[in-house]
Amino acid sequence: MPDKQIDYIVFENARKGSKYVASEIASRIKEHSRQGKNLVLGLATGNTPIHVYQELIRLHKSEGLSFTNVVSFNLDEYYPISKESSHSYNKFMYEHLFAEIDIPKSQINIPDGSINESDIEQYCRDYDQKIIDAGGIDIQLLGIGRTGHIGFNEPESKINSVTRIVTLDESTRIDAASDFFGVENVPKRAITMGVGTILKAKKIYLLAWGEGKSSIINRTLESPINQSIPSTYLKRHK
Repeated sequence: MPDKQIDYIVFENARKGSKYVASEIASRIKEHSRQGKNLVLGLATGNTPIHVYQELIRLHKSEGLSFTNVVSFNLDEYYPISKESSHSYNKFMYEHLFAEIDIPKSQINIPDGSINESDIEQYCRDYDQKIIDAGGIDIQLLGIGRTGHIGFNEPESKINSVTRIVTLDESTRIDAASDFFGVENVPKRAITMGVGTILKAKKIYLLAWGEGKSSIINRTLESPINQSIPSTYLKRHK
């Protein structure tokens, strides 16, 4: 498949961009609901998608948008970490989205950072299979790290990588240090969907807000596909 340019839209600010993405998601949820189908959402954490989640909550509470036909799969989770930890992505998702909408708990999937290390390989295979069994991801939300990582697919990740445990780049841990009250408290590993898993999504929205992300976005758009900038793999998405 030939490399393609990534379609992009520049917004005046993060709120306007987030509102646009939330509106797109809401439209697809309603469309699938009318057809009696579930919508499978791939979700991200961190500051980047927060305004999207706030707008989805507003649409639910003010305009009656229902999430009962949504099945969600989160991109990643630190390892090891308990679900109850204030730093876990499980906690983040319930605080910033799930606790405020009507998505059935049985339809929420977040990588488990507390499973036994000996079980991780099978757990990751099962996570990918669960996505396939749900019909594949319809819309995937992504943020982007300074290294161009998507999910926790750090530089040198392969384009066909699957859900797995990875070692975090030092710059990724430094960026997370303030949330953990020091880089020494940031886990050194994480469970993440693979690049190959992400690229199977039918539609992908990569969100990047502000001046701090402009350099890596420029490199993503202008560079040829290469393992040093995993976000360039998105040029292979259909």
